[in-house]
Amino acid sequence: MFEVLAFVYENYYAEDACPEPAHLQRKLQAVGFEADEVTEAMDWLNGLSSAARFARPMATDLPTVVHSTWLHLPAPGSIRVYSVPEQNHLGAQCLGYLSFMDAAGVLPAHIREVVMDRAMATPRAPVALEDLKIIILMVFWSFGQEPNALVLDELCDDAGHRIAH
Repeated sequence: MFEVLAFVYENYYAEDACPEPAHLQRKLQAVGFEADEVTEAMDWLNGLSSAARFARPMATDLPTVVHSTWLHLPAPGSIRVYSVPEQNHLGAQCLGYLSFMDAAGVLPAHIREVVMDRAMATPRAPVALEDLKIIILMVFWSFGQEPNALVLDELCDDAGHRIAH
């Protein structure tokens, strides 16, 4: 599924350039992805579209208010506590990465909550860090936002090839 999502992100970077779901599904199968992988990715993308629609801050609201029935943004100075099912599904490496992104101030609360929603919607547990990075990119994409260059580099770079100083 994550190979399909990476393909969608790379080829339809501008969300408005992405074809309608039925057409996208046919294109993905024509490229050579397995039908079950495409179906799983399309279901996941449908969930992403719904979550992003409900988590999108409204321009007339205060910055911490989100038009949603399930998402309530934290007050300034509060911290995100992950439930036991979230901890088990994401694993220590992914939770540490989310904490790093949150502490760096590059993962707004409404985007983080959609990332959590979509990470919990993945079938495999614990979620691999590389898969979490694809989820984060796809969530930014669904909000029509581009992460800044340093964040994009962090999300796309393979840290295994870095040399520590």
